[in-house]
Amino acid sequence: MALPPKYAGQLYILSSLSKSPPIPPPVVRHTLEIYLDYVCPFSARMFHTIYNQLIPKLEKSTRYAGQLQLIFRQQIQPWHPSSTLAHEAAVAVLRLDGSKFWKFSEALFNKSKSFYDVPVVSETRNQTYIRLAAIAEEVGVSKSEVLKLLTVPDKPAEDGSLNVGNGVTNDLKVLIKMARLVSIHVSPTVLFDGVVESSISSSWSVDQWEEWLETKLLT
Repeated sequence: MALPPKYAGQLYILSSLSKSPPIPPPVVRHTLEIYLDYVCPFSARMFHTIYNQLIPKLEKSTRYAGQLQLIFRQQIQPWHPSSTLAHEAAVAVLRLDGSKFWKFSEALFNKSKSFYDVPVVSETRNQTYIRLAAIAEEVGVSKSEVLKLLTVPDKPAEDGSLNVGNGVTNDLKVLIKMARLVSIHVSPTVLFDGVVESSISSSWSVDQWEEWLETKLLT
């Protein structure tokens, strides 16, 4: 599935240059899509393995340069109530500075337990947004600008409507529609070149990932 330009920060082109998402090479052969929920412990495990271990390892080898692009697909699981809020914060980061999306995702996954059910049960929605905006600030995105996009007003709109949403509601709807179009239900879910790879587990080690990728990229 295509990635609209407004969500381009979710794309990571594998190269041998650096850990920061580089400029795409002329040709990319394969696409690895990872559907992750920020409040899912299994998603956190997979993200850290891919981002902090697999990508650095592959980028040390010229064999893989230009052959693989990764797309972080945001997968909100409704039984994690704060998942929507966490992903709204990620959309705000995309809107303000897409180059910080992967670093923000790393920082948010590092603190994801603080957004599980028990830590947020006594917070208001806007209080949770404040904590999420603080994480965005840690990676260089303006906290105040994030909050401008996230904060929900406590007064009705001019037409009297009460479901007013916030500044990223419409963008989030698009991401949810995209996941529904390909019938993604579980987090994490991995697609390789558009096909679900059900054999992949969140418990995979970096060596298991590399062994699997070699069968896909180098054959």
